[in-house]
Amino acid sequence: MFCIVLAYSYLCEVQMQVYVFDNTLDGLLTAVFDSFFLHQQQVTLLAEGEQLPLFGDEPHQVVTDSEKAERVWKGLEKNLSKDGLHMITISWLSEERALNQPLFNFICKVFLLKVKGLERNASDEDVLTVRNTCRRVLHEQLRMKQFIRFQKAKDGTYLGVVSPDHNVLPLITDHFADRFNDQPWLIYDAKRHYGYYYDGQSAMHVTFEDETSVPFDLADGKLSGEVLSENDKIFQDLWRTYFKAICIKERMNPKKQLSDMPRRYWKYMTEKN
Repeated sequence: MFCIVLAYSYLCEVQMQVYVFDNTLDGLLTAVFDSFFLHQQQVTLLAEGEQLPLFGDEPHQVVTDSEKAERVWKGLEKNLSKDGLHMITISWLSEERALNQPLFNFICKVFLLKVKGLERNASDEDVLTVRNTCRRVLHEQLRMKQFIRFQKAKDGTYLGVVSPDHNVLPLITDHFADRFNDQPWLIYDAKRHYGYYYDGQSAMHVTFEDETSVPFDLADGKLSGEVLSENDKIFQDLWRTYFKAICIKERMNPKKQLSDMPRRYWKYMTEKN
C-alpha cells in the first residue's frame, strides 16, 4: 500500500498539464499562446474526444481565438524560414492525430530556443516527426496529380472523384486550374465531403447539402449513365483497351505495380474498373 501511495505521489509530481483543443490549426496555435501566457511549457496536448490521463489535474480547455493564433503565427514568421512555415501548414493537412503533440512541441521550441534553422534539425524527434509528416502529404498530393481520372458530363463539366489519405485538395487545385484552364471541372473528395469547382476563371470550395442526390457514385466516382457524355463512354472503353494492350504479361511485376500505384487509388481509376 505504501508503494502505491509513493507511485501516485511521483505521478502527480511529474504529470504535465493537459490541454484539450478543438483539433484545428488555430486551436493548436491558441494552445501555444496559452502555454506561454500561463508559463506552462510542459504540456500534453489532446484533441477533443481523446482519452484523458488517469491521474492529473483538471485539463485546461483551449478556447480557439483567431487573434491569439495570428499573434503566434506572426511570431513564427519572424523566427522561421519560409520552408519552416511551409512544413507546419503542409504537415497539418495530414489530419494525423499523432502529429498534434510533436507539432505543438516544435512550435514551442521555436520561441524558447530561437535557433535559426531549427526546422532542419533532424536529430530533434519533434522536428523529424513534423518533417516526415510533411513529406508524406507532399507525396500524396503528387500521386493525386498522377492518378485522378476525369469523366466528361453532357454539360461539358469534367468530374474527378478522389479519397486521399491526407487532405491534399488545397494543394492540387492550382495545378489543375493551370493545366485545364479552358474547361470547367470539379474535383471532389468523397472522404471529406467537399470539392473544388473550376468555372474557367477560378477554383471555388464547394459542398453538397444532400450527397444522395449527386449525379455520381461516391463509392467508385462514376457518373450516372444519363449524365455521362456519349463521347466519354467511348474514350473510357478506348483507354481500357489501350491499357490492356500495352501490358506485357511476361513482364508483369505486381509488387512494383502496387508500389507505383497503390490499390487504394484503383476504385476511381478507369483502367482498373
